Amino acid sequence: MSTSKKSGGPSPFSEDEVAAVTAGPSTDPELDEVEAATIDAPDLETPFEKVAARARKLTEQQVCNVIESVLFVAAEPQSIDQLFDATGIDRERLQKGLEALQGQRRDGLAGVVLHEVAGGWQLRTAAESSDFVKRFLKVKPQRLTRAALETLAICAYRQPVTRPEIEDIRGVDSGAVLKALLDRRLIKIVGKKEEVGRPILYGTTREFLEFFALKDLNALPTLREFHELTEEHQEIVEKEAPRPTAAGTVEALSDPAFQERLAEQEKASEAALEQLESAIETADVTTRAVSKVLDPPKPPEAPPDGGAPPSPAGGTPPTPAGS
Repeated sequence: MSTSKKSGGPSPFSEDEVAAVTAGPSTDPELDEVEAATIDAPDLETPFEKVAARARKLTEQQVCNVIESVLFVAAEPQSIDQLFDATGIDRERLQKGLEALQGQRRDGLAGVVLHEVAGGWQLRTAAESSDFVKRFLKVKPQRLTRAALETLAICAYRQPVTRPEIEDIRGVDSGAVLKALLDRRLIKIVGKKEEVGRPILYGTTREFLEFFALKDLNALPTLREFHELTEEHQEIVEKEAPRPTAAGTVEALSDPAFQERLAEQEKASEAALEQLESAIETADVTTRAVSKVLDPPKPPEAPPDGGAPPSPAGGTPPTPAGS
């Protein structure tokens, strides 16, 4: 017995009886021989000139809104040229709008962020929300095995590269891994090498850039940065240049030989300081002597009326005798 949705109690009709009443024939028998009319209006695409004219009237905020709407429905990253063809907005305004929108939709401020990847722009889920989105969509995270990562890294940094070159670096057969990466469209065949046997050359794809959220291949970390981030390199640095500990510092200070060396260094520093001060004094004396020779003081000038010259100290001139 089914239950009534209004009262919550049992329904007087069974589910089969309800279905028999509600599920009628899909078509009217009287209309079986009648041809259905076309009720969908023809899809007329708006001319580009009309779209461009409307785009010129958009404000800066409206430009951002249009870009956000297009990127929201786009399945792949869109370049400036693709956005121009779709919206008619000038490329300069598109670039400014993308930069403004990227400032609004960035990690920590929005759940959907704007990234520049694979030579275009794409709206992506924020990293902090990825676990919740994966659980909602019930999808497994795309992870690569160590062998796949090694092979992919060689292709990325050494491309175009052949299978023998990859296997020479890894030291193991890589045919199965290369096939899997080709199936995932993370690498592609870019040609054949001009040597004996014409081996196939492999390189990365646009999907590779999208998978790792890279703008282009120049965004890859340099090999130097990669080696600096490895645990092996950090262990070597720690072994060759261990950091001083508090215990080692106390032992060094309590060593009599260390105290003697410290005292000798202090004496040497004091002697060097005295020599420096003496040299500075000698230089001052020499400078003053040279200044007197090169620029001697001028004698006092006689007044034009023939009177006595003014006092050197700037005081009242002496009174002549008999005055």
